[in-house]
Amino acid sequence: MTKDIRDYIRTIPDFPHEGILFRDVTTLFGDAQGLRLSVDLIVEACRDKAIDKVAGLEARGFILGGAVAHQLGLGFVPIRKAGKLPGATISEHYALEYGTATMELHDDALQAGERILLVDDLIATGGTAAAGIKLVERLGAQVVQASFIIDLPDLKGRDVVEKMGVPVQVLCAFEGL
Repeated sequence: MTKDIRDYIRTIPDFPHEGILFRDVTTLFGDAQGLRLSVDLIVEACRDKAIDKVAGLEARGFILGGAVAHQLGLGFVPIRKAGKLPGATISEHYALEYGTATMELHDDALQAGERILLVDDLIATGGTAAAGIKLVERLGAQVVQASFIIDLPDLKGRDVVEKMGVPVQVLCAFEGL
């Protein structure tokens, strides 16, 4: 019997807070078939989009994005939390459930006109993905697709990204928080 992406993802109740069902992709990444399946599904969905580079959101987006970039024969660009990149950067602040955070991108990571695939493990409220899209756009590049393993549709993050004009690909969805 063939496994579905959801079959590789473990759910951890009450992490990081009581009432949260944490969707853990480390079990997917740790399984050769699960990792291959997720990378292959993302690669297949973007082959006809003339992508120039893959950008991954810290931190699990680095794992997935690096593998996707390799399969597509493209370069990989990390979008990191503030203070983690060594060169000159541009920054984008965004709201979290309790407070704010900042994502950064090297100011020379992308060229104007480049077409970018944005990758992360999960889309929840869409704040991190929106910050990543804004950073890419500030360098004159365009996110032509955003791909995620998991969507939490109750949190409406997909709507946030699609309202920015970026098509969203998700491999599976989990209801609830």
